[in-house]
Amino acid sequence: MSSSKAATAKTPPRHAKSASRSGVNRPAPKLVAVKSGAKAVTPLPDTTLPAQALHLSAEIDRALTDGRLDILPPEAMQAVMASLCKLYSACVEQGAPYLPVGPRSRVTPTDVMVVASKLLRATNLQVFELGMWQSWTGR
Repeated sequence: MSSSKAATAKTPPRHAKSASRSGVNRPAPKLVAVKSGAKAVTPLPDTTLPAQALHLSAEIDRALTDGRLDILPPEAMQAVMASLCKLYSACVEQGAPYLPVGPRSRVTPTDVMVVASKLLRATNLQVFELGMWQSWTGR
């Protein structure tokens, strides 16, 4: 005894099908590279921005370990440093609770002092001004 009511109850609504087809609540498919004539399918590397940033960091660390300081030209280093400064500053303004360098990083106190000093010089600020700003803002 099948009725049309029972049949319609089992069929999902049309909008539910279109949502599942559009990828809602499903992970995006992985991109793959296929070599011509080869049967093996190799996944492409993760191309998300966080993965690219981690890859860049690892490449820089490897270059430093090998004593290669020319891994990035000055213009690229300045662009990355400026973007990271602006991004971190915006995150702090929104209440980000984390520090710019993780507890297990290989950054030394000397590294921090050199970079902080050069950042102040690049923006024509003095250490006194930094101290005043910190006392006014509590940061």
